[in-house]
Amino acid sequence: MPTSPSDQRGPAAEDAAAVYDLAVIGAGPGGLAAAVTAADLGLSVALLDAGGRPGGQYYRHPAPGLRAARPERLHHGWSAFAGLSRRLREHIGHRRIGYLSGHHVWTAEPGAPWRLHATTGRDAGDAAVLRARAVLLATGAYERQLPFPGWTLPGVVTAGGAQAMLKSSLVLPGRRIVVAGSGPLLLAAASSLVTAGAEVPAIVEAGTYLGYARGLPTLLGNPAKLVEGAGHGARLLRHRVRLRRASAVVEVHGNDRVTGVTVARLDRDWRPVPGTGRRIDCDAVAVGHGLIPQIELATELGADTRVIPDGTVALRVDAEQRTSLPGLWAVGETCGVGGADLALAEGVLAAHAVAGRAAPPGVARRRDRRRAFAELMAAAHRPAPGWTQWLTPQTEVCRCEEVPAGRIREAVEELGATDARTVKLLTRAGMGWCQGRMCGAAVACLSGDPSTRADSRPLACPVPLAQLERLPAQEPQASAEPEVPA
Repeated sequence: MPTSPSDQRGPAAEDAAAVYDLAVIGAGPGGLAAAVTAADLGLSVALLDAGGRPGGQYYRHPAPGLRAARPERLHHGWSAFAGLSRRLREHIGHRRIGYLSGHHVWTAEPGAPWRLHATTGRDAGDAAVLRARAVLLATGAYERQLPFPGWTLPGVVTAGGAQAMLKSSLVLPGRRIVVAGSGPLLLAAASSLVTAGAEVPAIVEAGTYLGYARGLPTLLGNPAKLVEGAGHGARLLRHRVRLRRASAVVEVHGNDRVTGVTVARLDRDWRPVPGTGRRIDCDAVAVGHGLIPQIELATELGADTRVIPDGTVALRVDAEQRTSLPGLWAVGETCGVGGADLALAEGVLAAHAVAGRAAPPGVARRRDRRRAFAELMAAAHRPAPGWTQWLTPQTEVCRCEEVPAGRIREAVEELGATDARTVKLLTRAGMGWCQGRMCGAAVACLSGDPSTRADSRPLACPVPLAQLERLPAQEPQASAEPEVPA
């Protein structure tokens, strides 16, 4: 695990005008694999990440102060992360990688070289400009949320949020937790929760899993995924967790805390079937409907995108992970959500492409098999349009700006809005602190947009105005203290 900053510093700390061969944005599975592989091939690499430690959302792990005895028990594929961490430490020690934690990259300027602008705090001086000949995006994804009455009550968290609380802080969102939504993340989340001692009375899955039956060859080509799913299933059976398919949480009960949920059956279009509602007592709900690629840095520059089978938008890349922009590569969830194994393979492929070297035999085939499974998974869990029927006019959709479903429907039905952007201008939905990450998918559906379109934003994350004010005069510089993972 990372230690505090030390004097084993990367090249960025020694030369403010340094130009790296490759800058990797994001230290999750794909970013780590790309960074250490590129360094193996002799490139100078800057690894920037918004978090304080490497691993990203997937490899979150407890802070050293918590003294977790066996953090690997909460992870699948921990040995891969351990190996990447060891290689990262070695490359930092040999000054081949400058690891810059706490760096929120908010924009990128193409050129020879590229210039990456990052904020590291609230003051004007808490900023960095880093230069590199090539850039690789491994910025991951965030959870798709479909709101329902009561989802703003304390005790309602995202499925990934429940896992993050457990992995990084060793705490549970409650003792009796209903896991709901759609997608394979639900099984992983429920498995982690019961392993940690929580009671999960039900997994409420809006889909039916029948979509997987249409891709039998793809399933057979990914036996590791079948083994992983079987492992989760066996653990959940041992803990007597009930799986409710074609169902959804359509209301949460409670005043100042969750006390229960109403679960209803859904028809094939995800509309609640009248008379099927049943109450389940609980003190927490972990809910999520898959993930949305985080690609703002690239879409602002005009990179080509594609709509993947679950309706989300990802970057379009070629066989070597190049985007449509010269000098920009992308790996992992930015190319379509597919999990850590896919991200690792894509990271290795991209690093070899940047270095102008051929990747080891089999890496491309592994990437292709994992990508095929990701497409099958996305199609099997695509939300159907009828989910909006469980909303009431008072249900908040945009939590930041407190915009209810009734106001969004008014913008569409009475004011003529036909897309999410127009709805935003009329209602302020998506203008809050999260910039639409929580409500964007729901607003798009309510506005009639068939996919979760990525907005083009000049700022990929919040930036203090003081840093923008001094930007024209700012000279290239880098973090003063790259960290060394221990």
